[in-house]
Amino acid sequence: MKDFMQTLEGKTVVLAVTGSIAAVEDIKLARALRRKGVVVQGVMSEAACGIISPDSLTYACGRSAVTKITGMVEHVAFCGINGIADVLLIAPATANTICKIAAGIDDTPVTTFATTAIGRGMPVVIAPAMHESMYRHPAVSDSIKKLKSWGIVFVDPYISENKAKFASNEEIILAVEREAGDKPLSGRKVLVTAGPCREKLDDVRVLTTRSSGRIGAEISLEAYRLGADVTIIHSTKKLPLVRNIATETAGEMREATLKTLKESDFDYYISAAAISDYKPEVYDGKIPSQKDVLVKLTPLPKILDEVLETFRGKVVSFKLGRDSGKLAEGMLEKGVFLVASNMPETMGAESGTYILHKKNSARTVSGSKEEVAKNIWTELI
Repeated sequence: MKDFMQTLEGKTVVLAVTGSIAAVEDIKLARALRRKGVVVQGVMSEAACGIISPDSLTYACGRSAVTKITGMVEHVAFCGINGIADVLLIAPATANTICKIAAGIDDTPVTTFATTAIGRGMPVVIAPAMHESMYRHPAVSDSIKKLKSWGIVFVDPYISENKAKFASNEEIILAVEREAGDKPLSGRKVLVTAGPCREKLDDVRVLTTRSSGRIGAEISLEAYRLGADVTIIHSTKKLPLVRNIATETAGEMREATLKTLKESDFDYYISAAAISDYKPEVYDGKIPSQKDVLVKLTPLPKILDEVLETFRGKVVSFKLGRDSGKLAEGMLEKGVFLVASNMPETMGAESGTYILHKKNSARTVSGSKEEVAKNIWTELI
C-alpha cells in the first residue's frame, strides 16, 4: 500500500457538495484528502442530499455534515473572518451554484459558505461537473470568468460523452495543496526535463534507460504546490495542472528545451531527465534475431552545457554513479546551483538516497521521490 505524505497536515478544508451526479465521487475524495492529513468538513446543498446520503459524507469526513445553516452560524465559524477553515473546496459545482456564487446569491448552505469565504478573502477552489451544453452556456462561462478574476481557482473538467466530467482526485487535491500553502514560488517559472529518452535502433527496437521520470515529476508537482508556473518536458505520463511538452528522443528534448527557454524567462531549470548520451546508427528494417550485430553509437551534445552558456537562473542537475561526488564538483564550478547525485539502483525505483551538493555544503536525503523533491526545493528557495 502506498504511503501518503501528510502535505496538508494541520489544515482544515471545507468540502462543499452540490447536486451533480458527480457527488457520488466525493466519498473517495474526502478519504483521499484525509490521507493527506487534512481535517475535512462536509457541507451539502439540499440537492446534494438527494444524490448521496449526508451519513455517507459524515462517515467519509469523520465529522457531521452540515446540511443547513443553524444558530451555530457554521459558515462564519469555518469561512468567516478568523474562521478555522484554510480552503473552501466546492466539488462538484453545478452550473446553478457557479452562477449563484458569481451573482452573490446565497440560498443554500454551499452558496452561503461561498459568500462568506469570498468576503473573507480565503482560498476557494471550484471543480465543476455538469452536462457539456450547460458548461458552454454563456452565463456559466461569464460566471467562471468573473470568479477567476476574484482569484478563485477552477479545476477544469474534462469533456467526454457530451459531459463536463469531474476532474480527478489527483488534480483537485493538488489544487487544494497549492491554495493551502504560502506559495513561496508565486510568480516564478520552473522548467523541468524528466524521464527517459528513446533512440531508434531499428523498426521495432529502441535504446533507452530504466528511468521512470518519477523524480522529475515529483519536482514539478512540488513546484506547482509551492505556487510556481511549471513546464515539464518529458516522454512519460502527462502531469496534471502543469504545462506538458512531449518529446521522445534526446534531439527532440534538446530542441524543446532550448526553444522553451528562449520563449520565456525561467527562474529555475531542473535537468532531471536521463538524456541519451549516444544515438545509434539506425538499422534499415528489423535486425534479424540470433545474429551478431555491431551497433555504431554517435555521441550527442550535452543539453545542460548549452543551457549554462546563457541561462541566468538557478540550475539543478543530476549525476548518476559511484564517483558522482567528484563529477558534482565539476558541475558546480560550471555554474550549476545544486547537483543531486544518486546510485544506479535508484533509477526507476519508488524511493532512493540522494546527496544534494551545493558549493559549500552537501547533505544526504533518503525516502520516497516525493520526499526527495521536497528536500531539493528546500535547498533552492
